[in-house]
Amino acid sequence: MSVRRLAAEQPESFDFTPELEAVAQKLIAKYPEGRQASAVVPLLWETQKAAGGWLPEPAIRAVAERLGMANIRVLEVATFYTMFNLEPVGKYFVQLCGTTPCMLRGAEAIRHVCERKIGHERHVSADGTFSWLEVECLGACTNAPMVQINDDYYEDLTPENFEKLLDDLAAGRPVKVGPQNTRQGSEPEGGARVLIDPALYAFKSNVPGFADAPATETPDLLAAGLPRAAAESPVDPTAALSAAQEKAADGADTREKREAVAAEATKPSGAGE
Repeated sequence: MSVRRLAAEQPESFDFTPELEAVAQKLIAKYPEGRQASAVVPLLWETQKAAGGWLPEPAIRAVAERLGMANIRVLEVATFYTMFNLEPVGKYFVQLCGTTPCMLRGAEAIRHVCERKIGHERHVSADGTFSWLEVECLGACTNAPMVQINDDYYEDLTPENFEKLLDDLAAGRPVKVGPQNTRQGSEPEGGARVLIDPALYAFKSNVPGFADAPATETPDLLAAGLPRAAAESPVDPTAALSAAQEKAADGADTREKREAVAAEATKPSGAGE
């Protein structure tokens, strides 16, 4: 882990606002009397937000005093967890994932956009709007490359849509959180392309209500939990159900034969004679 130090320039003081004090009281009330130090991480987090996205040294001392802790104990927490910023950040703090999946999918090109649009790493833009930092895995590998801006993820980035995203944020225009292409979540674009055969979902144990449908009726596949792509498949669901049941019966018959052969092979010599 890299060494984390407080910023060289610090404000002279930090005071809890009435709003932050109300939050502190709620957090501390969650713990038994004498255990208020347990609230140190969430209270530091709320203090960071109240201080403009970072933790100045006076704010760390204010949290220590509010929780009855030694200053050094709170400083240890603040310098250990990278979720706490020890130097000023922009209004929009961009955390660029640079771990292997994102790097393989184009994070380096996203980094170049950050350098060109914002400046060097940790630099706050002249108007205070942006700053950025390369971080380790943020857990959205399927949607790589991606960034976290403040509390939101922006995924499936390209240099073009990421630059537009920064421009929209700077101009106060609404932006789309999540994937920046047409897909939803981490689903494939264009809908499902695998596991769409209704026969895969025709087992009574897996899909309640599917196998109980009368043979003369078409089961409600969507209500039974089938993916839409499978439910709308041209495959006849009744025929698929019959095929699946026959396959299951064949499998059971084969299993019984294997068990009989194994039992015969392990029978002691002369047994039954």
